[in-house]
Amino acid sequence: MYADCHIHMVLDGRDWRAAIRRHQEGPDMDFIRAALEAYRAGGFTYLRDGGDRWGVGAAARELAPSYGITYRTPLAPLHKAGHYGGFIGRCFADLAEFTALAKETAAEGGDFLKIMISGLMDFSRPGVLTEPGLDPAEIRALVTAARGLGLSVMVHGNGDAQVEAAARAGAASVEHGAYLGEAALTAMAEMGTVWVPTLSTIGNLRGKGRYPDPAVEAILAGAMENVRRFAAMGGLIAPGTDAGAWAVPHGGTQEYALLAQAIGPGWEAALEKGVAAIRERF
Repeated sequence: MYADCHIHMVLDGRDWRAAIRRHQEGPDMDFIRAALEAYRAGGFTYLRDGGDRWGVGAAARELAPSYGITYRTPLAPLHKAGHYGGFIGRCFADLAEFTALAKETAAEGGDFLKIMISGLMDFSRPGVLTEPGLDPAEIRALVTAARGLGLSVMVHGNGDAQVEAAARAGAASVEHGAYLGEAALTAMAEMGTVWVPTLSTIGNLRGKGRYPDPAVEAILAGAMENVRRFAAMGGLIAPGTDAGAWAVPHGGTQEYALLAQAIGPGWEAALEKGVAAIRERF
């Protein structure tokens, strides 16, 4: 049985703007049912959503048990004004607004909290992010505030300083984790942070023509090397495709193949341990 620890039910893997329009008048239940059926047919029993502000993940959570699937969602992810996340999440200007939104998330039935702390990879330029991300001190304050409300924290995080700050503050999982150095990898390993590296978002770009293949291959090679290093440190790793992102369909098992290649012998036991930690915390 499979788990996908990072999906976006609101998206369709093709056109994020059109996908969001599909749900703006209310969740498209036919789309959700078809996606859940794809997961059931593929042998998935656990899904963790990255969130949306249109209630799509919440609607999927209601239907998922009838497909034999445990489904968790943070409702809408939270992002700071002027930083990445505005296309899908709810915005805060400062710690007070963040805390108010976190309380709303808990009251409205969010299973956990998702915080956006960085930009994305620039898939045309290895080593480059679309923005540097939040200041580490602010990241620590946000994660600490969420944990003080009793919420487990998922962070969308890239960059060494940002991910190290989130891990040291007690984030339960880090999503993506591009361009991590020794400081972030060590922090995650020492703190027991689960890393969900979403290699599919890189690997599935190969041969598509959207980005230069040499750049994509270099980014993927670096990410897989970091996964190998983290696994060797005893770090917790869980599979998550970021399904719904461009070229990443719902119901695929490609993340398992990429992680198996990166981790090497013992990958099955390593991923089972990571999934168990995700299930326990979220």
